Amino acid sequence: MSAAISSLVSYGSDSDPENDSESNKSTEKEDQTHPDATAHLQPLESGHTMSLALLNAAPEVPVKEAVMTGSYLDPSLKEVAFNPTYETMFSPEFGPTNPFNNQQMAAARNMLSGYAEPAHLNDFMFEQQRRTFSTFGYALDPSVDSNQISSSSFIGAVDEAEKNKGLTVFDSGHKKPDKRKKIKGGDAEEIDNFLGPWAKYVDEKSVAKPTEEEKKELDEITAKRQKRGKIQDEAPGEEKTILHIKDMYDYQGRSYLHIPQDVGVSLRSSDAPDKCYLPKKQLHVWSGHTKGVSGIRLFPKSGHLLLSCSMDCKIKLWEVYKERRCIRTFIGHSKAVRDICFNNTGSQFLSAAYDRYLKLWDSETGKCISHFTNRKVPYCVKFNPDEDKQNLFVAGMSDKKIVQWDIRTGEVVQEYDRHLGAVNTITFVDENRRFVSTSDDKSLRVWEWDIPVDFKYIAEPSMHSMPAVTLSPNSKWLACQSMDNQILIFGAQNRFRLNKKKIFKGHMVAGYACQVDFSPDMSYVVSGDADGKLNIWDWKTTKLYHRIKAHDKVCISALWHPHETSKVITCGWDGQIKLWD
Repeated sequence: MSAAISSLVSYGSDSDPENDSESNKSTEKEDQTHPDATAHLQPLESGHTMSLALLNAAPEVPVKEAVMTGSYLDPSLKEVAFNPTYETMFSPEFGPTNPFNNQQMAAARNMLSGYAEPAHLNDFMFEQQRRTFSTFGYALDPSVDSNQISSSSFIGAVDEAEKNKGLTVFDSGHKKPDKRKKIKGGDAEEIDNFLGPWAKYVDEKSVAKPTEEEKKELDEITAKRQKRGKIQDEAPGEEKTILHIKDMYDYQGRSYLHIPQDVGVSLRSSDAPDKCYLPKKQLHVWSGHTKGVSGIRLFPKSGHLLLSCSMDCKIKLWEVYKERRCIRTFIGHSKAVRDICFNNTGSQFLSAAYDRYLKLWDSETGKCISHFTNRKVPYCVKFNPDEDKQNLFVAGMSDKKIVQWDIRTGEVVQEYDRHLGAVNTITFVDENRRFVSTSDDKSLRVWEWDIPVDFKYIAEPSMHSMPAVTLSPNSKWLACQSMDNQILIFGAQNRFRLNKKKIFKGHMVAGYACQVDFSPDMSYVVSGDADGKLNIWDWKTTKLYHRIKAHDKVCISALWHPHETSKVITCGWDGQIKLWD
């Protein structure tokens, strides 16, 4: 080894120059053929001798075929100056090819056991054959054509396949065996009548049984539960009316709907008091309802009549001036009346009750004109205030929808279905082009009329449900009774933003939809509360000015008369309606 190295190192000093030139030419040719193959054999240009440190004792040896063809490609190269063939690029880096590499090893594999070809198989067919195999022990061979099925087309229990004629689990109608039959005790019928493991130790005489009276009570309870569970196709209750005054018409032939001129106050819609004052004493009590009063409404524009609805299923019409009598009672609902609403002239009004019916009444004759239902409980009802749309009304339902009916046809003409909870209030704003709705989903939505998509959605994490909303006399603000014992004020124009400077506190209303109202001159805000008190706040400072004990139970509504300086009407769950001045 050392002799070979020394002979390689000490060449050229005593040699012939001609021989040196020829040898140099030959080396240049070899360099041109393949520079990388003989790079380690070239001498340094500076002298005729080279040191041992520059010699690579273990050079990279190319494949024999690559050396012969001159097609070897160094894998460490970053750039290739020619177009190599596929064989050149994917040939082994060093050394000869693997002599033990057979065809099976060289084949492509996409799984441990070999190469699985992709094949389309319907999911249902696969599941059908899998279940058949797990149940009967045979399945159809997937490699066999489905049009040429014979006894040899099955794998597994072929005898069972012939016996069942190749039927699958779904074709044979095979059912899993009843596990109950395997239980010790015999048939399933016996197990259905199984009274428990301790039944044989119990003496029948010692078992407590309900008496006949208790059995009747239990039967009544179960019957009521069955009624609740089923949506009954109940017919609307029989409508009737009772007139409580002697003469329906006066000496001039005018009915009680006629606006009186001799009450000492102008009752024209344009006349409103310039300055309002705090009410301090009780003036009158209207009593006639046997259960709690759920809502009151004044006659449109004039306010000379008062309409009330109650949990005793009745609606009553009262005089506000003169003798303050009960004029008429409207009977027709089978359950508590939730809401009422006059039309623009006051000649008709709508009532919504828990019997799932909305009814249209004639205010003068007391006749029920028509009834509407969609088999859901209506929580609020409102006529469209536009003069040309008095035949249309909307109702907020318990099934999260706002439904629009046409009185003339009695059909639903539009549905506003965006809320996530029962709809509690509907309030028209912006010259009746829009309306605002609140719901149990703790949100406030603003809608364009007849467009079933809300264009404004107000919901904050801190917001609570707002079951009572009132529009201010100047139509600029919405007063919303919030369930966190606050009255919130939203702008009723354009942006509907919360006015954070106007928040009225100091009363307790959580759980009750106590109606809010404004004084006609926008000086005061009034509301009832859960303790039966009438609360009065100053609009500018939001301070609680006055508090009156109005009712023994919840004071559910408070109305400030639009033509009076200090007259407020309240109603409560004690069944009374009171006038304060």
